[in-house]
Amino acid sequence: MKSRFTRVCVFCGSSPGKNPSYQIAAIQLGKQLVERNIDLVYGGGSIGLMGLVSQAVYDGGRHVLGVIPKTLMPREITGETVGEVKAVSGMHQRKAEMARQADAFIALPGGYGTLEELLEVITWAQLGIHEKPVGLLNVDGYYNSLLSFIDKAVDEGFITPAARHIIVSAQTAQDLMYKLEDYEPKHSGVGPKLSWEMEQQLVNTAKSDISR
Repeated sequence: MKSRFTRVCVFCGSSPGKNPSYQIAAIQLGKQLVERNIDLVYGGGSIGLMGLVSQAVYDGGRHVLGVIPKTLMPREITGETVGEVKAVSGMHQRKAEMARQADAFIALPGGYGTLEELLEVITWAQLGIHEKPVGLLNVDGYYNSLLSFIDKAVDEGFITPAARHIIVSAQTAQDLMYKLEDYEPKHSGVGPKLSWEMEQQLVNTAKSDISR
């Protein structure tokens, strides 16, 4: 099956979650990427949902790129890691590198790290840094509360209806892929379109300020 995407970035937990449906969804997403001849870029772990989706893509014969900060490698990489692992200097560089490599973003269930990565790429889209689709794999309603919060923010005037369109969601991997393939941006950035190189400069400046 031909896809408009060459590589998709997947955000997900380094935990498998309590509900087996999360694990099943991670494997199904990996198989959907393989079926569409799409490669994977992700956060570089080999455990939890990270390990399941990367293994499914790798087993299907597609390229897997894991991007991970050097300081997190002993904590996140356990067991045998599949595909290519790219070590970067820090968390900001990890997100920037994954974003540069990807044509679209998908969030499986996860915790703080997953939400932080997800919200950053949504914000980048709102600012006009990229026009890549962002999808939520809303397994068993995991992201219902987040979607309700976003809708509330729209109602209260903090998010525009056009910016709400940045996020697409579905309960199954197959349905989500169909929606991402059909996605067309409807929002306009709040400022001039930035390049990823400029974004990296901003990230490096912020990192320097934080470390002082």
